Amino acid sequence: MRITRFEDIVAWQKAQDIAVDIYTVFGSMKDFEFRDQICRATVSISNNIAEGFNRSSDADFIRYLYISLGSCNEVISMLYLAHRLKYIEEKQKETLLNRSTEIAKIIRGLIKSFNKL
Repeated sequence: MRITRFEDIVAWQKAQDIAVDIYTVFGSMKDFEFRDQICRATVSISNNIAEGFNRSSDADFIRYLYISLGSCNEVISMLYLAHRLKYIEEKQKETLLNRSTEIAKIIRGLIKSFNKL
């Protein structure tokens, strides 16, 4: 089955969900630079999937998927830092890390599926 809308891509759906959660957790944070960076990175995950979806070639879409994967890894890195800075508790860190890692795996799987074509 061929996906016809980016909204049907599971990675995009999950990235949208985690963006809402990141905004909820960090939205009222006083460290504005940290807050803005993690929020921008998390929004970038789903936005790059959406932006790349209707590009002119599969290779272009794959390039945007790699950008999305990079943003996902940035969020993961920032979650570790947020915990070390005591911005979030261990449980929050683990929950958000697990979800971010799941999104990264889905994106990698999507990239691999294109490389098999």
